[in-house]
Amino acid sequence: MVLRPLVILPDSQLRLVSKPVEAVTPAIRTLVEDMFETMYDAPGIGLAAIQIGEPVRVVTIDLSKPAPEGEPPAPKEPQVFINPQVTWSSEELNVYEEGCLSIPEYYEEVERPARIKVRFMDLDGATREIEADGLLATCLQHEIDHLDGVLFIDHLSRLKRERVTKKFAKAAKRSAA
Repeated sequence: MVLRPLVILPDSQLRLVSKPVEAVTPAIRTLVEDMFETMYDAPGIGLAAIQIGEPVRVVTIDLSKPAPEGEPPAPKEPQVFINPQVTWSSEELNVYEEGCLSIPEYYEEVERPARIKVRFMDLDGATREIEADGLLATCLQHEIDHLDGVLFIDHLSRLKRERVTKKFAKAAKRSAA
């Protein structure tokens, strides 16, 4: 497992549409291991492959809660979604405060469908379907958006989106100088 650098806004890679995975190969398995290593280190609860510069349709998620200080670590609950596709979404909406490892330390409330069904391939190459609600539904939609070059800030008002984009563009210029 290798810790990979995160792609940070305003990097144009974040706007790429990721390519489908044809088969679960050793390279895909290694990518998934690297994604979990990077996601846990960040720390985050979800990661799309494009966020580490790999434009393929792979998502990792782990919604397990960190253990309180002084207690043994909670068991991890890693989930892998290859070629995930939303096949159904509820008309009912939910609002969650979202953040993104590619847009560090910026959080906003985003409204998304409360429940979804997602078809995907697992690490054994089998086609599976999951029905999700709550945080898992939000996280899946957020990460699937990444695979299509969409960021959570695209769900905000134009003013908020432009403000955060300018902030990260200035920060990138400062760090490049």
